[in-house]
Amino acid sequence: MILARKVRLKPISKQEQQLWKSAGTARWAYNWVLSKQEENYKQGGKFISDGILRKELTVLKQTEEYAWLYEASNNVTKQAIKDACNAYKKFFKKQADKPRFKSKKKSKPSFYNDNVKLKVKNNEVLIEKVGWVKTSERIPVNVKYVNPRISFDGKYWYLSVGIEKEIPKQELTNESLGVDVGIKELAVCSNGMSFKNINKTKTVKQAEKRLRRLQRQVSRKYEMNKEGNRFVKTSNIIKIEKRIRHLHRRLTNIRDNHIHQATTAIVKIKPCRVVTETLNIKGMMKNKHLSKAIAQQKLYDFKVKLQYKCEKYGIEFIEADKWFPSSKICSCCGQMKEKLKLSNRIYECDCGLRIDRDLNASINLSRYKLAS
Repeated sequence: MILARKVRLKPISKQEQQLWKSAGTARWAYNWVLSKQEENYKQGGKFISDGILRKELTVLKQTEEYAWLYEASNNVTKQAIKDACNAYKKFFKKQADKPRFKSKKKSKPSFYNDNVKLKVKNNEVLIEKVGWVKTSERIPVNVKYVNPRISFDGKYWYLSVGIEKEIPKQELTNESLGVDVGIKELAVCSNGMSFKNINKTKTVKQAEKRLRRLQRQVSRKYEMNKEGNRFVKTSNIIKIEKRIRHLHRRLTNIRDNHIHQATTAIVKIKPCRVVTETLNIKGMMKNKHLSKAIAQQKLYDFKVKLQYKCEKYGIEFIEADKWFPSSKICSCCGQMKEKLKLSNRIYECDCGLRIDRDLNASINLSRYKLAS
């Protein structure tokens, strides 16, 4: 199984400048492909393959205007072109939304490094056009590296690389575990185990409060330094924006860590299968009252992490049908309640069962195959 390894890089100032150049070149190449594809589509042309675009860029680099592209590795632009074309292919297959242009301010700075040219020695890694960069921990040597990516998370640079690993076979129990996800609690399992909503904790609320204050502060400073239609970015604005970026990073890390802990706890029970509900996240996000809470819960991220961990342990991962009424069926007698409001947190049945709504749903999910 190929497992990702993420290691922090410790570049010197000169190396960091080169990392920024490579990330900027990758972003430019991605946007260049998108503009070429859109222009070609308007003229009635067919989809341009990444091979043709690569050749066109090679010719373009030889001109004086685009000579700066040589400052970054050739593999950076090649992979950025391939990524943009793959994004369009996914869009045509209706697997993803239409690819959008990457903004210099909002997009995550990242680029590809050729896996063959990636060299590793004691606490150091060789990155193309950057040189030997120190790492915070040692990366395994004499193994095949898959899809190495260098990215910036708002504070530090990281190297993410896939490494093939042999996973020993686990002895599983005969338990079928149902997992119901939601907003009140992140997840409720059919065995009674539940995981809280991390966004309701004091730590997250305080961080969000600080974030709101800083955002208001930077907004006021922009208005104070406005010159006509132009906003002037002063040194104080840059300082506040850096603090805002670090706060966003901290909140993301808190949520990701909580999801990792929850999914690891689920698979460590070693059930023979895990059943979750299929959620229409895009449809749920249209609800203006719940959209923020749904986005903060990162339900899709929870599903992805749980899925790969189940694969790692050899656990069968099942997604129940979208229309399976897990919340409306009584887990005791099997009777279905036609009308059940979202505000009804306790499920009450005519058979005398009185149970938490989410726990009832998770029990029904654990019996999904039998029910269908």
